[in-house]
Amino acid sequence: MIIWVASFPRSGNTFLRIILKQLYGVRTSTVYDVDGVAARLGPDLIGFEERPSSIEEMRASEKLHFVKTHRQRAREEDRAICLVRDGRDSITSWAHLTSAPDFEAEIRAIINRRDDVGTGSWGQNVLSWLRPPAPHRVMLRYEELIRRPRRTVETVLATLAPALRPLPDARIPTFAELHQVDGGFFRRGHPGTHSDELPEELHQLFWSRPDNVAAMELLGYSRDA
Repeated sequence: MIIWVASFPRSGNTFLRIILKQLYGVRTSTVYDVDGVAARLGPDLIGFEERPSSIEEMRASEKLHFVKTHRQRAREEDRAICLVRDGRDSITSWAHLTSAPDFEAEIRAIINRRDDVGTGSWGQNVLSWLRPPAPHRVMLRYEELIRRPRRTVETVLATLAPALRPLPDARIPTFAELHQVDGGFFRRGHPGTHSDELPEELHQLFWSRPDNVAAMELLGYSRDA
């Protein structure tokens, strides 16, 4: 069985994987052939493991497999943790992570993504996982993940994998500790980072995308927040 650890890039996916490893001893593979995050931060911190078999074989297995993806949902009907963050924060953070020489041009390119497969735009990605709603796809908000990591993840796993039990000696690293590991990756770690990083022109461009508007309204994020 597969449980997708699904999100648009820079929505807290790596922190969630760390929590799964520390809290439950769960290791995660990825839908991709190479896990660049595990290569950068270390496979043990992330709890990385190689995919033991094909996605179809993992899906048919009695064993539980957690698989990270930043891709849009196509026709997958597996269980999923759908991690969401204010799209403006996600795209700004992703542009920083790329270290592109032209920061604003990189944000513009991220906003203007139109791909129907792969990651796609922020709004396309979020809507693909949350619509139509399904009890086996559970939404997890970035804000709740960083505010109450243990309680929030335990609540989600109680729905998707009730047989799992937290480890008795589990300890989740703080953001300050993760920032010391790699301050470029664990950069700011709080909501609203777009407010002093996203230029107004690009803010308006973000809101010009109907898919972004639909996803922001679905999640309850305000244009003025």
